[in-house]
Amino acid sequence: MAEKKKWLGEERRKRILTLLQERQEPQTGGMLAEEVNVSRQVIVQDVSLLKAQNIPIVATSQGYILTSADEGTLPFSRVIACKHSPEKTEEELFILVDHGVLVKDVKVEHPVYGDITASVMVNNRKEVKEFIKKITSTKAAYLSELTDGVHLHTLEAKSGEDLDDAIAELRQAGFLLD
Repeated sequence: MAEKKKWLGEERRKRILTLLQERQEPQTGGMLAEEVNVSRQVIVQDVSLLKAQNIPIVATSQGYILTSADEGTLPFSRVIACKHSPEKTEEELFILVDHGVLVKDVKVEHPVYGDITASVMVNNRKEVKEFIKKITSTKAAYLSELTDGVHLHTLEAKSGEDLDDAIAELRQAGFLLD
């Protein structure tokens, strides 16, 4: 019996995108995982990386689908894929706001509900502290706790350089999912 090809990295993500483009019906993480010979969790991370490249993939309760691109994005707006423990949330947000970045939202992919997006809307340390305090005082869970720390953020800034600098510091601190 011939061994199935194991697709690696960027080649695997290109294959996932091709499969989503070719097929009209939603593709579950399990179906895609079988197709490229990896685990479902690898597919979840790959889809997060594709979404961070502004590829319009939506996770629905039936599976992943490719949608039309959103034309209304601002020139200095980016989506990034991150992974960290809940205890690191404040540090992550401080890095971003210290570079003049507005953190608009957080998005996770839930296995039942599909994409879940929540507004964050913080752009300074005071707002970050209030956000963390509200999470703590209400004993609410971070959305990223549903996905072993994997999540996306939509970021906005006055300049592309501010976004680049913030993202570089996040990468150096080990927050980005690469």
